[in-house]
Amino acid sequence: MSSSQQNAPALKEIFNQERLEHIAEQMHAVYPDFQRQAFLQLASQDLPQLSLMQRLARVSDSLHQVLDLDYATSLELLRQLAPRLNSRFVCIFLPHYVASFGLDDFERSMQALKYFTGFGSSEFAVRHFLRQDCQRTLAVLQEWATDSDEHVRRLASEGSRPRLPWSFRLEQLQADPQLAAPILERLRNDPSLYVRKSVANHLNDITKEHPQWVLERLEGWPLEQPHSAWIARHALRSLIKQGDRRALAIIGAGARPEVEVSRFQVAPGQLRLGDSLNLSLTLVSTSPRHQRLVVDYAIDYVKASGATASKVFKLKTFTLQGLARVDLGRSQQIRELTTRRHYPGRHGVQLLVNGEPLATSHFDLLIP
Repeated sequence: MSSSQQNAPALKEIFNQERLEHIAEQMHAVYPDFQRQAFLQLASQDLPQLSLMQRLARVSDSLHQVLDLDYATSLELLRQLAPRLNSRFVCIFLPHYVASFGLDDFERSMQALKYFTGFGSSEFAVRHFLRQDCQRTLAVLQEWATDSDEHVRRLASEGSRPRLPWSFRLEQLQADPQLAAPILERLRNDPSLYVRKSVANHLNDITKEHPQWVLERLEGWPLEQPHSAWIARHALRSLIKQGDRRALAIIGAGARPEVEVSRFQVAPGQLRLGDSLNLSLTLVSTSPRHQRLVVDYAIDYVKASGATASKVFKLKTFTLQGLARVDLGRSQQIRELTTRRHYPGRHGVQLLVNGEPLATSHFDLLIP
């Protein structure tokens, strides 16, 4: 692990004591009766032990307790506070406040979430309204999908994702992707990359339960439009990693590759945590025609039981000219992640081209 990674502050430190003092100071500026010390005492209690999302919720709850005002009055003060805060991520406690204390005031809360999303995304908060009244909230999101503000349009897609990271799943949308389909259709050619990424992620979520639904929908899209084609490529990334022929065909790589692997090297043969794994290879076309190729590689990670679980990584997507050859390479650090723990043993490495396994190798991971 690099020294920069070792020394990087934890993400939860976004809500540190200095930031709490900044929030208190700015809240006092818009509401002189605000009790700064009472807020700081509540918000900072057991702060080191709290996770990022717990700290965010603590700020929202502490504000509510100290303000001790009706919801509409508090909301107006928070609207004034939003542009005074010095971090977009910190501003997410504002929509959290709406989700915590405004579920019974739908219209006012929806307008507040639309306003706050320009300062810090309301994607987590709007999900509480979708869970409480899915149809009514989806109707609002469909309107937001045509808004002139890219932040609002993105909220329509991101907030309704079935599997949004760091949030609960939306079971109704997970079961029936058709419910949010009008939002995705309105955004399928959006000019904003910020919005297109969200639409692609939303569709990729759906592929986990309804891959055929996504494939059928994308096959009907006008993929000659660059923005629609971009969304399709990124929406299908999970299916492409699985070698799904239909998904590969949508991005122009459905044919079986006519190539030979003249060299596939994985080095070094033995690694320790923190070392980098280096892959290098040479592909040679055996066809006079050009080919669209998706080149990936899979690592068979050893589990605690000694069994292995494969994880596919992207390497390159490109067009190989007829009878041409190309050298490719990739370096990947082998280190502990919150989503993966490593175990010693032999790890297989497989080269995949358009979903076809064409070469294999391995490395041994040494852990004392």
